[in-house]
Amino acid sequence: MPTKKELLAAQIQHIDIKQHNVVPLVDAMASMAFSSRDTARAASIYDMMLRDTDCGVILCLAGSLISAGLQKVFVDLIRNNMVDAIVSTGANIVDQDFFEALGYRHYIASDQYKYGNEDGVLRELMIDRIYDTFIDEEELRECDATTEKITNSLEHRPYSSREFIRAMGAYLVENGRTPAEGNNDSIILAAYEKDVPIFCPAFSDCSAGFGLVAHQHARQGKPMVSIDSAKDFYELTKLKIENPSTGLLMIGGGVPKNFAQDIVVAAEILGVDAPMHKYAIQITVADSRDGALSGSTLKEASSWGKVDTVWEQMVYSEATLALPLIAGYAFHKEAFAERTGKKWTQVLERAVVNA
Repeated sequence: MPTKKELLAAQIQHIDIKQHNVVPLVDAMASMAFSSRDTARAASIYDMMLRDTDCGVILCLAGSLISAGLQKVFVDLIRNNMVDAIVSTGANIVDQDFFEALGYRHYIASDQYKYGNEDGVLRELMIDRIYDTFIDEEELRECDATTEKITNSLEHRPYSSREFIRAMGAYLVENGRTPAEGNNDSIILAAYEKDVPIFCPAFSDCSAGFGLVAHQHARQGKPMVSIDSAKDFYELTKLKIENPSTGLLMIGGGVPKNFAQDIVVAAEILGVDAPMHKYAIQITVADSRDGALSGSTLKEASSWGKVDTVWEQMVYSEATLALPLIAGYAFHKEAFAERTGKKWTQVLERAVVNA
């Protein structure tokens, strides 16, 4: 049987869109067909979304993206004012991004392991498998323990996931997990420094959940930290009310997709005539045949009053293929040149002070 050290040897390398000018390639794809043309149109819509400086850009993340090598793409989007808010699964933000911010890594799994024949061996070695990627379970437990430590340091009250994740960003700064201290950049750190709020509507469904469970178990009968998902929804809706023009860049589907789309309806329920999302792009491998949300089209979302149909594009592709092309196209076209950070975290915190 191989050793754990032997299996956790080849690290996943995060692609750097700054190093690859894909503009000529994507422009050429615009004159092709099928997914190539769809991808090129999506890239042009993202470029347009960013040039519309009134538009607030909401990035939605679902699926195992950071472990797959896309972390640096998202960091660069945040650092260059190409994203104003993030709605994500907890796994991407905590188990993968925060995990790497703590100094741990994801590893390449060889063909021998990615089909599941050796999962029993991996279990014995405490190696978790994400298709063709490995993560060290013992290191992941350290991530769990760190979220418990952060939880225990907070005032005992309900928090939005956005507030909790901001505390995670503060933890990284306070503990020197920054590029200035010789460590890798991360989504949580970049968002903390750029005042980009991150929402995880199902926050307990990740490594943070274990930390929160341990905290609440220890605090039985006493005041405790909890996550208020309604506060998440309200905060994101307030951003839509504050900044009516919005666009969506959605990777995958699921809860982040629905959560971000629903803020249009939520604003209307609060008595505000909020316009539909002006721009929308979704990269997904799901389709509409099984009735699941991840594959429902953006045109369908229009029937609910959520997404306008003028500048929308479905891209049926796996994210590691399509996203570097779409994001890299807008980056190298310098679509962000006239944009300044909307600092939506400050907008939300001002609202709390003035309440």
